[in-house]
Amino acid sequence: MRRMTGIGRILVAVVLLLGVVITGCQPEKETPVKEVPVHEGGSLSLYGTDPLTLDPAVSGDMTSHECLMQLFSGLVRLDADLELVPDIASDWRVSKDGRTYTFRLRREVKFHDGREVKAEDFVYSWQRACWPETGSQTAATYLGDIVGVGDVLAGKSREISGIRAVDEYTLEVTIDAPRSYFLYKLAYPTAFVVDKANVEAGGEWWRHPNGTGPFKLGEWVEDEKLVLEWDPLYYGDVARLDSVVFHFLAGYPLNMYETDDIDVAWVSVSYIDRVTDEAGPFYSQLIIVPELSLGYLGFNTAAPPFDDVNVRRAFTQAVDKEKLATLVYRDMVQAAYGILPPGLPGHDEGLSGLEFDVVKARESIRASRYGNVSALPPITLTTSGWGGLIPGDLEAIICEWRQNLGVEVKVRQLEPERYLYHLEEEIDDMYYLGWVADYPHPQNFLEVLFHSQAQYNYGQYHNTEVDTLLYQAGTEQDNLRSLELYQQVERILVEDAACLPLWFGENYVLVKSRVRGYSLNPMGFASLNMVSVEGK
Repeated sequence: MRRMTGIGRILVAVVLLLGVVITGCQPEKETPVKEVPVHEGGSLSLYGTDPLTLDPAVSGDMTSHECLMQLFSGLVRLDADLELVPDIASDWRVSKDGRTYTFRLRREVKFHDGREVKAEDFVYSWQRACWPETGSQTAATYLGDIVGVGDVLAGKSREISGIRAVDEYTLEVTIDAPRSYFLYKLAYPTAFVVDKANVEAGGEWWRHPNGTGPFKLGEWVEDEKLVLEWDPLYYGDVARLDSVVFHFLAGYPLNMYETDDIDVAWVSVSYIDRVTDEAGPFYSQLIIVPELSLGYLGFNTAAPPFDDVNVRRAFTQAVDKEKLATLVYRDMVQAAYGILPPGLPGHDEGLSGLEFDVVKARESIRASRYGNVSALPPITLTTSGWGGLIPGDLEAIICEWRQNLGVEVKVRQLEPERYLYHLEEEIDDMYYLGWVADYPHPQNFLEVLFHSQAQYNYGQYHNTEVDTLLYQAGTEQDNLRSLELYQQVERILVEDAACLPLWFGENYVLVKSRVRGYSLNPMGFASLNMVSVEGK
């Protein structure tokens, strides 16, 4: 999941490896019996910025997902511990060869307008996500394993041959090879169900979405607020709140938190001393949650000078990540020497990476085809912003390149929406990005970001050995062997300086004592239908 660079979610991308390949017929996964939730009323006030889109087929950023995941739903979902559980599907079975999944849908699921959800709704939703005119940048990544998706994406067909509605409440899905992570992908918004009539209303239909989530959209005033209202027809845990109100750019979050204008505030570096002061008023309300995220600088490996591995290594070795984490990020992040964050299956504690070493960095420049920094072409780094001052972390990195290598790097800022959704055509020589896990599997980082054919491989990194190992790891039936292969891939990527890993993230959040049930998962999201607020 893409996000803008920075810590936490200012302006915004743990468990056991669950995605084992099934070689036989899997027992049906029954929905656990739960207590009937109680609707208590009240309202939760949050800070935010306008979603870039609320179309599940198109959305690929955290800001949009925060609202979108309350409004829509899919066959499966990830719970608070990132365990895969049934959602609109009540259960599923997998064929002996691990390629065909048969999902049974709950019969009580309704869109917000009261119409029942049927298997054909999923067929339409997934096909529509892949139609070229939809403009999805996520369909190939999250639905691409399904047989026939490639033909639809290429405009050769309007129908995905690998999906069919067996009957009103049964959906059959066939993928091209057994893959340990396939079910995880169906928890991503691209696979959510949408209402055909709603979409075919035309225009920006998603500003008035008819979803299936625990909340429905009540009001959206651009640059001011967005209101989610509880849906009494919801098939799962009915929201305890009447509403959730997002206040857009209404002031400084911590100031609004102090004056009780919002109930939850994400903490930035500027306020870290105040909230971590044990004698202060905020410490008892602070929660710190490790996030499965990576902040990194990508290299455009398809063009000079970063098509030269030694130049990439030099720029990596010239950055003191520990100093960056301590002085710039104030220890709110962990310095990253690999790609897979702590808590993710396959994370390698022993991976040291290309460590900070000015002498070696200069040696790498001399070993490059340029021989000297004076022979390097002009270098420009692409990032998000509005043309003002560049972020302090990026300024510090550029300063280190200047001091340690004698290289000047220019910065070009793009508006956030253009940056996140059009980086592929806008990329200069480098780019600055954060990636948050969409599901707890190493494939979501290593393959999604660095396979030569991956949509999000903006730097056009290409390594045939990496591609081969990624396929072997994804289809390997032995979990331990699969993780070993992914770790082998990560070591190659690090040694090859496929990117410059900077930090693994944590979220620092203030939550009022009157708020109950607000809990972030390791992807940085809260299930707002589980939240209640006393006295509001």
